[in-house]
Amino acid sequence: MFTGCAQTPSGAGSVSWQERLEEMLPLLGHRNWIVITDMAYPLQSGEGIVTLYADEPYTDVLAKTVGMVKKAPHVFAHLYRDKELEFISEDMVPGVDALKKKIKDICGPDAVSVMHEDLIKRLDEAGKLYTVVIIKTPLTVPYTTAFFELDCGYWGPDKQAVLDEKINK
Repeated sequence: MFTGCAQTPSGAGSVSWQERLEEMLPLLGHRNWIVITDMAYPLQSGEGIVTLYADEPYTDVLAKTVGMVKKAPHVFAHLYRDKELEFISEDMVPGVDALKKKIKDICGPDAVSVMHEDLIKRLDEAGKLYTVVIIKTPLTVPYTTAFFELDCGYWGPDKQAVLDEKINK
């Protein structure tokens, strides 16, 4: 066992990444993150980091995670993708155009592209106080990380502004 990291045991009777995420999702909320990564993503050791391994295609893991978050009544996700992926071409990584299309189809039009290092900094800060669930996949294409920043699904900035106004009167 690594300090600060929860691992999914392998072998008979082990709990799948999906079962583990389904179990954790009701406990996650505003300011928690879920991250779907390629194989080279480092094993982080922060206290709030939970790392799971999904021995399934990246796009399947991404689609299942998007579906689980959409079904959760208490949260929604701000979805971020690595901006660098936009600049990787077929001559650099054969098959990347088809992968980018699949990712875009799964994430939808609201996913925002941000430089990877900027997202890592945000994740690092969040992990100091809140749980971050990282799901590594066997994908070997760079800059394919999907970042789900969870937010409250039933209370938004508009309602908070009304409440703040009432409090300040």
